[in-house]
Amino acid sequence: MDIAIRIKNIKESIPNHVKLVAVTKTKPEPLISEAYRSGHKIFGENKAQEMASKYAILPKDIEWHMIGHLQTNKVKYIASFVSFIHSVDSLILLQTIDKEAVKCSRIIPCLLQIKIAKEDTKFGLASAEIWKILDSTEFKQMKNIRIAGVMGMATFTSDFEIVRSEFRNCRKIFDNIKSTYYENDPDFKEISMGMSDDYMIAIEEGATIVRIGSSIFGER
Repeated sequence: MDIAIRIKNIKESIPNHVKLVAVTKTKPEPLISEAYRSGHKIFGENKAQEMASKYAILPKDIEWHMIGHLQTNKVKYIASFVSFIHSVDSLILLQTIDKEAVKCSRIIPCLLQIKIAKEDTKFGLASAEIWKILDSTEFKQMKNIRIAGVMGMATFTSDFEIVRSEFRNCRKIFDNIKSTYYENDPDFKEISMGMSDDYMIAIEEGATIVRIGSSIFGER
């Protein structure tokens, strides 16, 4: 089955309000171009320099989403063009994104990455850390980032009840942030969660963005 048909099948399986990010990490330019020619223009990368090199050679109307752990010293490679940063997991990272966005005269939409999985390998913020960031003077001084929602990565397990409960917790934290800080902000609306194996569960629990790679491009 070719990439265009896979993308079409996934889009037909998800509600219209859910955005599909096709995850292109480690995938070569010809495969991404094949997806692009099918009409899909939203792609996600895990590494800043890989994203920058692909941005340089691919069409400029692509919407690039940074979905992997982002080091502060790598922000400069993507600040001029990245459409969304899903993986904000510290105040220092937010400050760096804001500083680089100023240089580019841009406002960069960001998602706060919540640690919902029990695995130590997963990055993310605990609820208390989120409140501390949003209440901080440093955060309130930032003018070139926009917090648009949250992102979560579930535990890698075949027990989908665990996955569901983690997604549900992510939605609960989103609701708490929304009601406390962004009640009147229509831009705070995104919940990025769900990948190839669990995106339908994520949508049932409130996801507005799903990040799908292997179901489109095959296993790495």
